[in-house]
Amino acid sequence: MAQLDKIFKGKIKIPTPVFFIVTILVIMYFLPREGKYKYTYSENRPWQYGLLTAPFNFHIHKSSDQINQEKDSILRSYQPYYLVDQDVSKKSVTQFTQDAVAKSVPSDYIAYVTRKLNEVYKAGIISVDDYDRVQQLAKKQIQLRSENNNNVALTRHLASFYTPKQAYEKIISDAPSHVNIAHLKAINLNDYLNTNILYDERTSSNMKEELLKQVALYEGEVQSGEKIIDRGEIVDARTKNILDSYNNEVESKVGTKAKPGWLIFGELIMITLLIMTLMVYFKFYRINEYRNRRNMIFVLIMVGIFPIITGLMADTKMFSLMYLIPFAIPTILIRTFIDSRTAMTTHMITVVICALMLPLAQMAQFIVIQAMIGYMCIFSLRNLSERSQLVYCSLFILLTYIVTYTAWVLCTEGDPALIKENGRLYIYFCINFVFVSFAYLLVYVCERVFGFISEVSMIELSNTNRPLLQELSEVAPGTFQHSMQVSTLVVSAAQRIGANAALVRTGALYHDIGKMVNPIFFTENQIEGVDPHAGLTEKESAQIIIGHVTEGVRLAKKYNLPQQIIDFIETHHGKGKAKFFYNSYVNSHPNEEVDINDFTYPGPNPFTRETAILMMADTVEAASRSLKDNSKEAIVDLVNKLIDAQVNDGLLKSAPITFRDIELVKEVFSEKLVSMRHMRVAYPELKKKKDETLIEK
Repeated sequence: MAQLDKIFKGKIKIPTPVFFIVTILVIMYFLPREGKYKYTYSENRPWQYGLLTAPFNFHIHKSSDQINQEKDSILRSYQPYYLVDQDVSKKSVTQFTQDAVAKSVPSDYIAYVTRKLNEVYKAGIISVDDYDRVQQLAKKQIQLRSENNNNVALTRHLASFYTPKQAYEKIISDAPSHVNIAHLKAINLNDYLNTNILYDERTSSNMKEELLKQVALYEGEVQSGEKIIDRGEIVDARTKNILDSYNNEVESKVGTKAKPGWLIFGELIMITLLIMTLMVYFKFYRINEYRNRRNMIFVLIMVGIFPIITGLMADTKMFSLMYLIPFAIPTILIRTFIDSRTAMTTHMITVVICALMLPLAQMAQFIVIQAMIGYMCIFSLRNLSERSQLVYCSLFILLTYIVTYTAWVLCTEGDPALIKENGRLYIYFCINFVFVSFAYLLVYVCERVFGFISEVSMIELSNTNRPLLQELSEVAPGTFQHSMQVSTLVVSAAQRIGANAALVRTGALYHDIGKMVNPIFFTENQIEGVDPHAGLTEKESAQIIIGHVTEGVRLAKKYNLPQQIIDFIETHHGKGKAKFFYNSYVNSHPNEEVDINDFTYPGPNPFTRETAILMMADTVEAASRSLKDNSKEAIVDLVNKLIDAQVNDGLLKSAPITFRDIELVKEVFSEKLVSMRHMRVAYPELKKKKDETLIEK
C-alpha cells in the first residue's frame, strides 16, 4: 500500500502512457487464443471435460469424404455444354469454292467436296482437345446449344461428331469412283476443316455449380442450449461429427483459423487502438484526470479487470455466462468518483474489448445490450445523493437487461418461442442484479484504497449532526458559525465557476476543526473583555494560531476523514503569514531581523480550484466581521483588497484557477457578504394609550 501511495503521489516517476501500455499487455495475456477454443478428443474415447452445451445454434457438418462422395455421385449426371458456330461452316465452304474456282478444279470435284463439307459441318467438327476432355470425364454425351437459340440444348452422343482428322478421312473414303483420290488430296482439304463445335465454359461451369449446390453441407442442426456431451460419455461417430462442427463454427466465428502469429498481431492492434482511444480522450478532454495518477490507475484497473474476467469465462465455452458479469459496476464507480461522460466512454471501450472474445453471432447482441446498460447507469445516477440510489440503479439495470434482450430476440429472430428456450438468461440477469446491488460496498472500498470521496460521502460528512461537527459547535461555537458562513460563500462561488460545490462545502465545514484544541485563543470564540494572548509574546501567540492547521490535520486523521478534506485543512491558509502577530512583532522590534518562518503557516498553498476558493472565502468572511461600515462599497473594497493581496503574495499560483474565475469569485463573495451583513430594521415599540397609562398609575 505504501508503494501504491508513492505511485499515486508521483514520488515514483512513471510516465502516464506506461500505465496504458501495461493495461494493453495485461488484457492481451488473458485474451483467448486458438488453443483455448479447441477440445482434445478421439472417437470411441471418453469425454474428459465437463458438460458441453451449445452456446448458439449451429449446423452439423458432413465429413469431407461424405461430401466428396455425394459430389461425385451427382456429377455423374453432369454433361458439358458446347456451342455450334454456324459461321464457321459458311466461311469454310465459301472459301473452298473461291479457291477451287481460282485453281480451275473440275466442277464435279467442287460439287462433291462442297456437299461433303456441308455434311460433316452439319454433324459437327470438334477439336481433339475437347474430344479428349469429354472422354476423360467418362462422358459419352454432351449438351449442344445453338447461337440462335441459347435457351435450348440438345443431347448429342460424342461419337456423332467428327474431329478434323475424322472429317478429312470421311471425305476421302466416301469419294465416288470417278474422283481421283490423289487429285482430291491435292486440294488441301484440311484448310477447310475447322472446328465449329466450341466448348461453352461459362454455361458448363454454371451448370456444374448448380448441381453441386444440390449437395447439402449439413445433416442436421444443434439448437442453442442443447446438450452436446457430458463428462465420461463415449465420443461416438455422430458425436465426434457434432464436436468437429462445433469447433469449426467457433473457429469461423472468432477467427481462429488464422495463423496464431497473425491472430495475436490483429488482437494487439485492436486492443491498442481501443486503449489509445481512451488515452486520447483523457489527454484532450480530461487533462486534470490524465495528470492525476490516482484517477488514471483507478480507471485503467476498471478497464482491465473485466476483460480479464471475460477472458477466463470465455475458456468455459459457455458464452451466455457473460451476462453474469456485472459490467455496470465500473460504470457506476467511475460515474461516482469522476463524471458521467468518462464513465460512459470507459464503459463502451471495455464492452468492445470484451466483445472481441465472443463469437461473431453474439457480438452485436452483447454490445447493444451492454450499451443500454451503460446509459441506464448514467441516467439513474445523474444526481447521486443517497446510497439507496445504487440499489434503485441495480433494479433499473435488471429491467433494462430483460427488456433489451427480449426486444433483441423479437427483432432479430421474430420467434417468441426462443425467449422461453433461453429462459436461463433471465436467471443470469437476476444474478447480475444481485452483484450490482453490492456496488455500494465497492464504493466504500475504493474510497479507502484510492482515497476518493463520493458525493454521497460528502453529503454524509456535511451533516452537522456528525460527532466531530457537533463537538466543534459545542467547544468552539464561534468557529462553527464561521465555518457555516464560509460554506455558504464557497458553494455559490463554486457553482459560478464550475467547481465541485459539494466538495468545497464539505471542506469548508471541517477546515477549522483544529481550533477545538485551543478555542479561546481565536477571536470568534472569545468572551468580551478576556484576552488569552495577554502575557504571551507575538511568536508564542503566532505558534498557537498557526498550530490549528496541524491540529486540524491530526483530528481529521483521527476521525478518518478523506484526504480531499484534509487537503482543505492544510491549504486554507497556504503558506501565508499570521499577519496580526507578524506586523505587531515587526512594529515592536524595528531594529531586529525577523525570522518570517516563525509567523508562516506550514502550507502547502492551494492546488485545486476548490481549495483556492476556500482560502479566499475564509479570509474574506473572517475579515468582514471586523468591518464597522457594512455598506456595499466597503465590503467590495475589502473583498478586492484581501483577494488581490493573496494573488500578489503568490498563494494562488499553484491552483488551476484563472483571473476570470477570481473576478467571478469576488463578485459572488461581495453579493453574499452584502446580504449577510445587511442591518436589520429596528422594530418600533408599541405606544400605550392614555387610558391604559392612567390605569397603571
